[in-house]
Amino acid sequence: MRLVPRYWAGTETARFGLTTAGIPIRPGCYADRTCTEEPTRRECFVAEMRGSGGGRARWARLTESVESRLWPLPVAAVLLAVVLGLVLPRLDLLIDAELPTAVDSVIFNGGAETARSVLSSIAGSLITATSLTFSLTVVALQLASSQASPRVLRLFARDRQVHATLAVFLGTFAYSITVLRSVRATTDDAAEFVPRVAVTTAFVLTLVSVIMLVFFLAHLAAQLRVETMLKDIHAETNRTIDLVGAGNEAAQAYTSPMQIPVGTHTVTAAVSGFITGRDHAALVAYAAPHSLVFQEVRRVGENVVAGTPLMVWWPVGDGTDPPDADDVADAVRGAYSIAYERTAAQDIDYGVQQIVDIGVRALSPGINDPTTAVNALGHLSAIVASTLQMPALPSALADADGNLRVVTATRTAADTIHDALSPMRHYGANDPSVVRRFLQLVSDLAYTCSAGEVQTALQQQLAALDLQLQAQGDDPASVREMRAAVAEVTARIADSPVRAT
Repeated sequence: MRLVPRYWAGTETARFGLTTAGIPIRPGCYADRTCTEEPTRRECFVAEMRGSGGGRARWARLTESVESRLWPLPVAAVLLAVVLGLVLPRLDLLIDAELPTAVDSVIFNGGAETARSVLSSIAGSLITATSLTFSLTVVALQLASSQASPRVLRLFARDRQVHATLAVFLGTFAYSITVLRSVRATTDDAAEFVPRVAVTTAFVLTLVSVIMLVFFLAHLAAQLRVETMLKDIHAETNRTIDLVGAGNEAAQAYTSPMQIPVGTHTVTAAVSGFITGRDHAALVAYAAPHSLVFQEVRRVGENVVAGTPLMVWWPVGDGTDPPDADDVADAVRGAYSIAYERTAAQDIDYGVQQIVDIGVRALSPGINDPTTAVNALGHLSAIVASTLQMPALPSALADADGNLRVVTATRTAADTIHDALSPMRHYGANDPSVVRRFLQLVSDLAYTCSAGEVQTALQQQLAALDLQLQAQGDDPASVREMRAAVAEVTARIADSPVRAT
């Protein structure tokens, strides 16, 4: 029997992922891990990862960098439109006289002045539509930043619907003004030339632009809903969990006892920022032929300051031919990606942080939206459970010969639980609905993750919540009810079997 990740069930049956078809799930609830004989999505992913080293991780960082920018797709569309606007009029010269009657009757049949008027109108209207699209996007960014979290702006910046809409609008504009220059009226030196196929293509592109505008407005209305933001963050974090978990499972662990020497060398960060990615395969590949061992100092998602330690290393063996320290530093820095902001490429905690931000902001006195906080706890429950159950990063990595090469900076289950639950517990202890959902989250995690470290961390969260409830005196009856619920969950966890870590 294998386990598959939980998925959001919006209907009466689980239809997403690899869960078995027909499993009854209440609408609007999360589906817990379900037994199935089919291979899990992560197992399929690991099969692709094996033998590829850190290639998929590097590709994830590259696509994250490109997709989070608005300009690549629109610029590509403009260039393609300019080329098309130069080629189609030349094609008109070759085929215009040979067009079948049926085709000739439906394409543009006006004169040069009419063609210029049509193309000018299209170009002007598309610039106006582009301005409207950009303005609406900016308004959406402002609303998302104020109502949800500034961290979710990256979701809007990488929204494919926004990219595609801008690309179609700008491409149609560039195409129209390019074709416009080829329209020629009758003169003493030349006959009139109207690229009828090219003008008809501009008309078709305009219709496509109108359809794209309608879909964009509908899409924008959906994207501004906080439920959509939570869903998108959840889906993005699930992809990161698959990527990181597959890399952890494919890594070759070093299981023998290890001893860190006293005399070591330090590699410092060249720039300040957040660590957005690291390439363990590159570190192992460099350390093996040079007989080195690396020890990580920082984890993905942490902030590093230029000139502070990034990695510690030392030579192994007889040490007769130690490598140049500058070469080692260059290799280490090349294996790390440092940026001015966190990304979801390899940083699972970034998705957790975004959902926590939305939940905490919803609990602020200025917004006072406990329902959003409850929904955020639901997504946190699924993400944290998947994170705790994914293959853990080995504490040390070996090369192909089984020699120690990298001592990793791992993140404990207690760290994950603390970062995900503590802020919501701290700010939501005054709301009974939030407390009830928090206790359900703790119960779900205790049921799905029975490791001793997880159980201890959950009991600490319950103890802290009970202390917060004791300090409240506004509604004694509600406090007694919530404390009784906390005691019930605490007893249930204490009586549950504990799996050794």
